[in-house]
Amino acid sequence: MALPQLISTSKPSLNPSSTALSSLNTNNLNALSKSPSSLDSLLHGRRQKRGAASLKCSASSFSEKHHNTNHPKSDDVVELPLFPLPLVLFPGAILPLQIFEFRYRIMMHTLLHTDLRFGVIFSDSVSGTAEVGCVGEIVKHERLVDDRFFLICKGQERFRVTNVVRTKPYLVAEVTWLEDRPSGEEDVEALSTEVETYMKDVIRLSNRLNGKPEKEAQDLRRNLFPTPFSFFVGSTFEGAPREQQALLELEDTATRLKREKETLRNTLNYLSAASAVKDAFPSS
Repeated sequence: MALPQLISTSKPSLNPSSTALSSLNTNNLNALSKSPSSLDSLLHGRRQKRGAASLKCSASSFSEKHHNTNHPKSDDVVELPLFPLPLVLFPGAILPLQIFEFRYRIMMHTLLHTDLRFGVIFSDSVSGTAEVGCVGEIVKHERLVDDRFFLICKGQERFRVTNVVRTKPYLVAEVTWLEDRPSGEEDVEALSTEVETYMKDVIRLSNRLNGKPEKEAQDLRRNLFPTPFSFFVGSTFEGAPREQQALLELEDTATRLKREKETLRNTLNYLSAASAVKDAFPSS
């Protein structure tokens, strides 16, 4: 069944050179390289941070017959409430959200009494709404004044939208689950090691440019297998959501790691050039 115009059928470009990052958010790299010591501290820290995004969302409850499906199969079709947001959520990543509009507060009450999971899907005025997103599970919530909610969500499995069920009062769609295919003869362990090395070099050089100590970055891999590690790396490309969306849509771990390696290599080249200029023309 053809999707309504709400869902874009166009795919992000897979040419790394066209989407190469000039720099990475190294604060995000450092923060995501270690697990939060406490969801409570993350919750309150995010609330107190000035300028934290309050994101508009759209959702409803899961279809009852799929309630509490902990290990969905890739060919399962379920109804999923969707949050079209100007960001990309990856499996394993942490996402804070504030819910303040009346219809979405009603949605939150429904989710908290039925299923704590919803779909996060990238949407902006240029690309439209993507077909592939990631389930966000509410792992912490706080009810604020005026019945607003602050949520801490964690990315779970990926999905592809196959049919829009309804758009009012919020978006609900039928989705199928998305999994990476086997990478064949590719050495994904070696690729993961190369990507981690580039990440460490980017952090070190970025710290140097920002006047911070050039200490060795800690273990970024954290014993993750290649597939979840590739999702972690993609989640650090915070300033390039279209590139993140392209990485999320890939169904091969080796291809994702290769693309991330190329982006990190381009970033490292940029930072190296910037460092050389800084050394040649130091500020007074």
